[in-house]
Amino acid sequence: MLNIAFIAHDRKKEEIVNFVIAYEHVFHGHKLYSTGTTGLRIMEQTQLDIHRFMSGPLGGDQQIGALVAKNEMDLIIFLRDPLMAQPHEPDIIALLRLCDVQGIPVATNIATAEILVKALDRGDFMWRELVHKYKPGVEE
Repeated sequence: MLNIAFIAHDRKKEEIVNFVIAYEHVFHGHKLYSTGTTGLRIMEQTQLDIHRFMSGPLGGDQQIGALVAKNEMDLIIFLRDPLMAQPHEPDIIALLRLCDVQGIPVATNIATAEILVKALDRGDFMWRELVHKYKPGVEE
């Protein structure tokens, strides 16, 4: 079971909902997270249970970032709107930087999201389960 987060800017919410509907079967059995409105919209259209954080501008991006910083997130689908300025842009940049630091796959557009979800469906994310099993500094 992997930890997967969904985030979408306002003009990308319909796109992420349709994407999750299309791949709902892949997401079943994983622990799902989302920022507030995005998670609500997905749950209204699917049978998925999603832990919803606050809205992105109110700190939801940072709440997901906290899981990334602890290496407790395995995949993020973050459909950004590159043509619209976001009031919480520093939070977005911080989240993406944390993903790079921790080596967390993050899709910022639908094409990359599809590649990552198809890899997830094939079982190509087994290396993430090893990361969880053998975390540095964790005594057995």
